[in-house]
Amino acid sequence: MDLFQQHRLDITEAEAPLAARLRPRTLDEFVGQDAIVGPGRLLRRAIQADQLSSLIFYGPPGTGKTTLARIIANTTQAHFIAINAVLSGVKEIREAIAAAQDKRGMYGQRTILFVDEVHRFNKAQQDALLPWVENGTVILIGATTENPYFEVNKALVSRSRLFQLKPLDEQDLRTVVQQALQDSDRGYGKLDVQLEDAAIKHLVNVANGDARALLNALELAVETTPPDAAGSIHVTLAVAEESIQRRAVLYDKEGDAHFDTISAFIKSVRGSDPDAALYWLARMVYAGEDPRFIFRRLLILAGEDVGMADPNAIAIVHACAETFDRIGLPEGRYPLAHATLYLATAPKSNSVMGFFDALSAVEQEREGDIPNPLKDANRDKKGFGHGAGYLYPHAYRDHWVAQQYLPSSLQGQVFYQPSDRGFESAIQTQVARRREAQLAALLEGTSVALPEVLTFGPVDSAQERWLQRTLGQAGDRLGEVRDRLFALAAPQRHHVVLDLNAGSGLLTWEAIRQTPEGSVIACVRTTTDADAMTQQAAVLPELTRPIVLQTSLAELPTVLKAQVSDVRFDHIMGRNALMREVDKAGIVRSLANWLQPNGTVTLAESIPHQAQRLYQLLDPGWLSDKLYQKLVKAEEAIYTQPDDSMVNWDAPDLQAMFETAGFTVVLQVEPLSTEMLITAALVDRWFAANSIQPSYATHLSHHLSQAELTKVRSAFTRLVNQTVKWRSTIAFVQAHC
Repeated sequence: MDLFQQHRLDITEAEAPLAARLRPRTLDEFVGQDAIVGPGRLLRRAIQADQLSSLIFYGPPGTGKTTLARIIANTTQAHFIAINAVLSGVKEIREAIAAAQDKRGMYGQRTILFVDEVHRFNKAQQDALLPWVENGTVILIGATTENPYFEVNKALVSRSRLFQLKPLDEQDLRTVVQQALQDSDRGYGKLDVQLEDAAIKHLVNVANGDARALLNALELAVETTPPDAAGSIHVTLAVAEESIQRRAVLYDKEGDAHFDTISAFIKSVRGSDPDAALYWLARMVYAGEDPRFIFRRLLILAGEDVGMADPNAIAIVHACAETFDRIGLPEGRYPLAHATLYLATAPKSNSVMGFFDALSAVEQEREGDIPNPLKDANRDKKGFGHGAGYLYPHAYRDHWVAQQYLPSSLQGQVFYQPSDRGFESAIQTQVARRREAQLAALLEGTSVALPEVLTFGPVDSAQERWLQRTLGQAGDRLGEVRDRLFALAAPQRHHVVLDLNAGSGLLTWEAIRQTPEGSVIACVRTTTDADAMTQQAAVLPELTRPIVLQTSLAELPTVLKAQVSDVRFDHIMGRNALMREVDKAGIVRSLANWLQPNGTVTLAESIPHQAQRLYQLLDPGWLSDKLYQKLVKAEEAIYTQPDDSMVNWDAPDLQAMFETAGFTVVLQVEPLSTEMLITAALVDRWFAANSIQPSYATHLSHHLSQAELTKVRSAFTRLVNQTVKWRSTIAFVQAHC
């Protein structure tokens, strides 16, 4: 680059629009999108570790797609090439590939190819990229405002990890404004800009989540407002309203917004929500959607979803459509809203879908002959007897007679199922009664037997098989507990999860599977557990491995602060995490400090107080009455020790701890029963004399003599190699702040 080129570049940067000048250069400057680049998220860790794979950023304008690519360019050690699909073609792709091959061959350096507006490439241009992405010559980063599943080559999509960026929220946009006003080098930090709160509110509201639109409006407001005598620039609400007057609505009549909005509209009408229906209708009308398209969809809905519950619905919507054609806009909005409200409040029935069952029968069943009585008798009644035996309904009472109208192969088949809504409720009983009469006539007549009424990512198959195998080592009952916990937590792919008791890995490996773009932190108690988990995780790619913390729950806050202080969790999970803890209430209080807003704590805690009693496994006749009663009393005494943290609590205590800590909690207590094989080793463990934890025999020895313990053990020995019913009780806790 010569001096003239550098000078021209400096002038271009200095004169660039405010939105371009303020483009963040590091992740710390980036605003919004915490779901994908917040602390602990996969993408943030990949950028910081410079371990990127092919990516596609998808989202509306002004949400940070290109900015993220520039941040990657500033932080990566790889060679970075950027092209715009609007201005580039196969020639530019070939030049980029050649440069990437040179860098790889001469320096062993990777190349990142950023393609802005990647959906603008045609199929041939995208195909030209594919082999080089596949063999690793380039790492592709694509940015698009269109749904990549529809607009980008499926092969490219399957080899890339997709990240969907959402419009910025109000707080994010306010942060962008403050950055612009405070930045002395690239913003207005050197000027005395006084921005009224009402003006900020208007700019943020009308920008509609688009940071670029917000900054463009702010720039226009500041640059066109002369300073007062003191040199201050006052941006009032009136100035802000002139700078950005109309909300920017993301709506493309051939894009996602079009299809998603009409889908939301139709589902709201079908769901009988007139408020939501009017809102989505207003969104479409405001964005300039063709009202005739909306009427077309409403006519379809009148037949599909209202149907026979209100047979007049189609006529009314059709009348509204014709009224609109006569009067046009803007008055045509009245019949449009009229049709929407009528359908949203009408009774619903989709019984007309029976037609498609009949169509399926035509497609799948052997073509049945038309019953002879139903054939046309005008031409060959005498020769073939067509039409003979037809019963004329009007000649009978109520203008109906029980005769068969279906082919013999389909007699007894039901296609139309009247609902109990609206008009259909009046004919439901009538249709059912007549069917019963037809069936009775069929059985009594021909005795024909009735027929039977018939934020995506590429999958790492090796990783998937390993995770499945690891999870498969847990027993069925533990698998049920795991599945229940994850159903309650419902983690999303980008969430950050903390497993409080990860010794067995039961929850950790499932969390890794369900949060591939997030991260998992696993807390283990012992060095043995930490080593085992680290060795198991070694087969996973580095970025997907759990962060293993060896600590007690009492020390966990200190360890978290020291090692992952910037991370807040979407979900904190655990199985039997609190059961043995002395200060359960203190631990519960500390959990709230590590949750994201709207984060959840989901636990499955076995309740020892309601556990299986061993004496219940014995036949009372195996011991004397006196000894059996002493055994019952001795074992029950185990669960009444106020100083034993294992047994001095119950489900209500657990709920009270969370409520006192400020959580909203739902607690469900469920008894479980499973088959258990009694082994000699298990009996030996119950009656061990020198165990680290007090054994069953140790507790009994406070009430039974050694001779009596010997007899009790002998009785339990009779259970060896027998399968017994083992009862347990689990408290499922779902709590959020």
